[in-house]
Amino acid sequence: MEMIKRTKNIGELKGTLLIFGGVYGNLQALQSLKQAAQDLKIPSGNIICTGDVVGYCAQPAACCALIEDWGIHVIAGNVEIQLRDGSAECGCDFSDGSRCDLFSRNWFAYAKKHTNEATLNWMHTLPDFLQFRYKGKHFMVLHGSFFETAGYIFQSTPWAEKERNLIAAGADMIIAGHSGLPFAQVHEEKCWLNAGVIGMPANDGNSHVWFATIESGENNKITATLQPLPYDYQQASMLMNAVQLPSQYAKTLLSGIWDNCEILPEEETAAQGKAIIPFSVEI
Repeated sequence: MEMIKRTKNIGELKGTLLIFGGVYGNLQALQSLKQAAQDLKIPSGNIICTGDVVGYCAQPAACCALIEDWGIHVIAGNVEIQLRDGSAECGCDFSDGSRCDLFSRNWFAYAKKHTNEATLNWMHTLPDFLQFRYKGKHFMVLHGSFFETAGYIFQSTPWAEKERNLIAAGADMIIAGHSGLPFAQVHEEKCWLNAGVIGMPANDGNSHVWFATIESGENNKITATLQPLPYDYQQASMLMNAVQLPSQYAKTLLSGIWDNCEILPEEETAAQGKAIIPFSVEI
């Protein structure tokens, strides 16, 4: 039987919003993001995480504790759902026997070992969706897709599939995570925004990671901006190696190149190593 999903309505938001996802246990990136939020004077009530606080990197418990203490809005990613439900695997929808699947057996077991009861209780409080209004538009925050927590939606995914999600969610704009790559698309005043993740680079040959801001623009328009986040990736990589997490992922933090492109469509695979340029879209 399909799990009943929980939606939390956080009302109407005003001012600049900060969006991020995929912390993946990367405490150094999370600390850098929190500093960026402070520098931008964005309050915790205007900050949204699209899930997967836990993942590939070395400090899952510390990341959960920081986010819970920060008091920001968070939804459950597939990793949180699998951990709180006592599952044996991450639920990332990797192909059986693939490199991602084999590596996940290592990092997920590590995450389970380093997630205490208090953290699991916190994960049980996380909703599956957030909804809010901003400048008269209806926003829905989800992890992968509206229909599947671990569903992969990329820039190359046909707009018809994104539109199907937008209609089902009753939203003007969907904010999503899970895929690991930042992108934003606008079509007929509807928008799909993926802020990328802060726990791993975006497979573009750069060690920085990504987040997004949303703010009110001119003529009552909304501007979403994707921007890079520098952080101490060398420390994060060293900590992964120290606890014997997959060395291939520790290397990715340094190189900015993913170990493999197994989850990616052809268009995103062809873009590996090509630098992503910060940009904005307007709706």
